[in-house]
Amino acid sequence: MLLERQMQLRQLEALLAEAMQGRGHVAALSGEAGAGKTALVEALVEGARQDVMLLRSACEDLSIPDPLGPLYDLAREAQWELPRAIDDRQGQRLPLFSDALDVFEAKGPCLLIIEDLHWADDATLDFVRFLGRRIANSHILLLITARTDRSEGQMRVRRALGEIPAGNVQRIEVPLLSEAAVLSLAEMAGRDGGAIYRATAGNAFFVTELLTSESDSALPASVRDAVLARAERLSPGARSMLDAVSVFPRRADGWALQGLCGIAAAGQLAECVAQGLLEDFGDGYAFRHEIARRAIETALTPSRRREYNQRALAALQENPDVATARLVHHAVEAQNLEAVRQLAPLAAREASRVGAHRDAAGHYEVALRYCDGLPMESQAVLHEGHAFECHLIGRIEAAMEAQGEARRLQQALGDRLKEGDSLRCLSRFAYLLGDRQAADRFGAQAVELLETAPDSPELAMAYSNLSQLAMLAERLDEALSLGAKAVELAERLNRPDILCHALNNVGAAGQWLDFAKGRRDLARSLGIALSGNFQEHAARGFTNCACVEMNRLNLNEAEAFLDRGVAYCVENDLATWRDYMRGVQAQLLLRRGLWNDAAAIAHDVIDDEATTALVRYPSLVALARLRIRRGDPSAEPVLDEMKRFLDKGMELQRLVPYAAVMAEHVWLGQGDRAEALRLIDLAEGLSPTRAVFGELATWRQLLSPDSDPGDTVGMAEPHRLLLDGDWQGAAAFWAGVDAPFERALALLQGDEMALREALDIFEGLGARPVAQHVRGMMRQSGVSHIARGPRQATRANLAGLTQRQMEVLQLIERGFSNKKIAAHLTISPKTVDHHVSAVLEKLEAVSRGEATAAARASGLL
Repeated sequence: MLLERQMQLRQLEALLAEAMQGRGHVAALSGEAGAGKTALVEALVEGARQDVMLLRSACEDLSIPDPLGPLYDLAREAQWELPRAIDDRQGQRLPLFSDALDVFEAKGPCLLIIEDLHWADDATLDFVRFLGRRIANSHILLLITARTDRSEGQMRVRRALGEIPAGNVQRIEVPLLSEAAVLSLAEMAGRDGGAIYRATAGNAFFVTELLTSESDSALPASVRDAVLARAERLSPGARSMLDAVSVFPRRADGWALQGLCGIAAAGQLAECVAQGLLEDFGDGYAFRHEIARRAIETALTPSRRREYNQRALAALQENPDVATARLVHHAVEAQNLEAVRQLAPLAAREASRVGAHRDAAGHYEVALRYCDGLPMESQAVLHEGHAFECHLIGRIEAAMEAQGEARRLQQALGDRLKEGDSLRCLSRFAYLLGDRQAADRFGAQAVELLETAPDSPELAMAYSNLSQLAMLAERLDEALSLGAKAVELAERLNRPDILCHALNNVGAAGQWLDFAKGRRDLARSLGIALSGNFQEHAARGFTNCACVEMNRLNLNEAEAFLDRGVAYCVENDLATWRDYMRGVQAQLLLRRGLWNDAAAIAHDVIDDEATTALVRYPSLVALARLRIRRGDPSAEPVLDEMKRFLDKGMELQRLVPYAAVMAEHVWLGQGDRAEALRLIDLAEGLSPTRAVFGELATWRQLLSPDSDPGDTVGMAEPHRLLLDGDWQGAAAFWAGVDAPFERALALLQGDEMALREALDIFEGLGARPVAQHVRGMMRQSGVSHIARGPRQATRANLAGLTQRQMEVLQLIERGFSNKKIAAHLTISPKTVDHHVSAVLEKLEAVSRGEATAAARASGLL
């Protein structure tokens, strides 16, 4: 009987009905273990129409998840050969997931079920993200279940769902049963409902266990006790069978149990089913709930647990279709040293191939726990693999440790090529940890060692690494010279992966000397990386292409690269590059005047404790600027963190934004003016061209109006115009790229009307300290009748709208779609999305129609 679940069931039925009409959804059922999520799924399945294709899967509680395990289950039921598809797509997940969507959509109205998503691998979560983003125009209802505990798995599910458009996801909570419901069930069973409710707190599975128990005396103190009490009623043979089944997470295949327990298995399994402990699925058996399975499994003695897992491993190894991750699970539980050594590295490679890098790292960790006694060469390979996977998921300190151990072994073996390559990797990891000095040291050691051997791919990559470090320090001649060596050697050795890395360095450095050529080199680098599926190089390519466009203030182009790059990293589980680019996105949104959106992204990156100092830095820049402009005292800790990062290595690309932030801080009456000017002078001394120095030159003029701006040739257009005295031209440029704060700064160099317009902009943005500073400037200039707050005559600022947001609002009133607004204003559709969201928020509206009505009522339209 399904009590107190009718509302949730109606929601699911409505979503399935919409999917049948071509409006697909993701339905996320959540509740504590035993709350009754599966019972609700069963009720939906039983009531579904016969023309709905049902494809069902679940994640398993393996020590390390099986990459894409649920997708294999769904594909099997859909009669789609997933292993062949993976081979055809060379492990690339985006085309693979696109194939999956086509297969499932071709089945007609389709109900896809993935239970226990909190145990999912990263690749499966990425599939859920992929499908969730594209499900709206399909005939698919994706129904997932997950627990509501605070485990790492549950948090990863929450993040995955958060990256799906809100309109595509329906979250449905499965609450505990009320006392009234428990009393009703207990009355029908002739039991003491009050006592049962006090013991269970309404947990549906526990309630069911107690209602079906035969005890009329004291109630079991826990679900575990209730399950064990029921198991005690089995015959010895059936209890042994139950114990054997308990070592199989989720379910045990019938053929595996036959191999495990012999011909007596059928009768013993039937007894377990009759007692309500197991369910018979025809081709396999499973406990009624994972809680029950764990209760039996944890009651096993260590020796019995090892024995059953060894027998399970032997049975499963007879079937070549069994996932390697499942074999590793049983090998570890059986403490079978040889099997773990053989299987764990294979499982790691398989996981890495489909982009499940977190799980690949886990398998390498398992292999390394059992590596004593292996040849040093084999141990070094395991440490290298572990380092690579850890670095891809942002665990840089662990990567550094593993690579250091690999280098120690290679040095002992006298393997110069491998040791040199490890030094190059250590250089990269040190850089990612923010230790520039160590990065330079390791990088130089790598080249020095590798140059003593014949030309090799390792040497080409070591040259490229040093070129990258020089590029990042704006040592342009050195970056281009080393980059040219790397390009020549990579082309001669036919190594496109190294070639695209080197071209990235050459393009990023060359932008300051020949922008068009730098752009071409970067485009070529990115194209090679994408066509060769060199995922990290592609992520870096997107990052540098975006940053180059940001440097030139081509904000629409930068936004397009960032959107593509973040999506690519999400789909390929490249957390480090994803979060770095999201920090750059936050800076771009800040420049667009979308401050709340910028803050949300920056906080999301910074709040992740696993994020390294380097990856945090772009988000820190955005957050520091935002807090200073809003007068938020919590800007100080952010500035302190930025300074600590720079103390480890004074890179110009990190110094410039820090110096600009400190200058703005001083301009608003905070901080040390002499120190701010010293930082600007330091950056000027390190700048290889005047093009790098434009923003800081404008800040120096704001702090010291009588200072000489110096040569402005080569600077970005608005900086050059402003320093040459053309504030109108600078303001017009900033208006054209939709940068209201910078536009207002340019207007401060103008007449009284310009000052009043600048004040309006700052007020509309919520930059209270800046607005107060401008009022002081106006008073010193003799301007009278200065408004204390936003000018009432400025219609857009009645609601705090920026000029661009007012333009968007006017086009909304005319019935323009977001795509049409983007074309009309020559901005990207995603920027329009941000502006529309800001307009709705500021007008306290939930729809476009409500926003225009509110605007008319307040006189904005």
